[in-house]
Amino acid sequence: MNRRRFLTITAAALAAPRGAMAARWQGRAFGTAVALRLDGADPSRAALTFARVAAELARVEGLFSLHRESALTRLNRDGRLAGPPDALRDILSLAVRVHAATGGAFDPTVQPLWLATAMGGDTGAARAAVGLDRVQADDAEIRLGRGQQLTFNGIAQGWAADRIAALLAAEGYGNALIDLGEIATTGPRADGRPWRAGIAGPDGEALGKALLAGRALATSSPRGTLIGAGAPHILGPQGQAVRWRTASVSADRAALADALSTAFCLMDRTAIDAALAAFPGAALAALA
Repeated sequence: MNRRRFLTITAAALAAPRGAMAARWQGRAFGTAVALRLDGADPSRAALTFARVAAELARVEGLFSLHRESALTRLNRDGRLAGPPDALRDILSLAVRVHAATGGAFDPTVQPLWLATAMGGDTGAARAAVGLDRVQADDAEIRLGRGQQLTFNGIAQGWAADRIAALLAAEGYGNALIDLGEIATTGPRADGRPWRAGIAGPDGEALGKALLAGRALATSSPRGTLIGAGAPHILGPQGQAVRWRTASVSADRAALADALSTAFCLMDRTAIDAALAAFPGAALAALA
């Protein structure tokens, strides 16, 4: 899965104070590095948990990946998917809510346009396929409109971070930090202080800090990754131009923060404030 945003988390967030007990794990998922820290945890007990984390990340990739066989690639190939997994219906349901709140700025049907832009194809024809309102979904089936394909690159990493946070919380790790590019926490650090995350733009410019304790953070920078002939990787579904270099959002769910930060790069401040009003637990962490 191609990375769609640029987030820098301060090194201090994953560094344990001298003498403090903590367990750490690093791996890869969605084409990027993954890091976990369980503050106050016994490393020997945590090793079993980390094996379950790795298995859960592999399962989630098997649902949302665009670069290997997955539920999403089958849906895009066939235009329909019978008996869709609960996870696919859940992420699509959240995407629909964010789509409505952002006036269509967040739209997972942008995939044909993204491919055409990246590969020098017919962007006009690809844009004609965009439109989340043409996707039909219920418990029995998800069906795409003619020429449509979905991408969850603007929400799936956050959704995966939420899944790992839920797994860790269920196993009693109430002081965990999960970094999948989007950040999720199960609570504060073991000493009661919040986790500190630094927010930076694509050029490394420091834009602010976020204090997280049971909350999530996602940051998007359209020009953090360029596609095709130098186009930003976040594209306006209806032709919207990029308005901001970086947008960072904190929320109760990493998936929500992920989707909103993607959309906000394309929206003016008045529209951003209106969208935030639809999600009372969400807040703007940085905008530049």
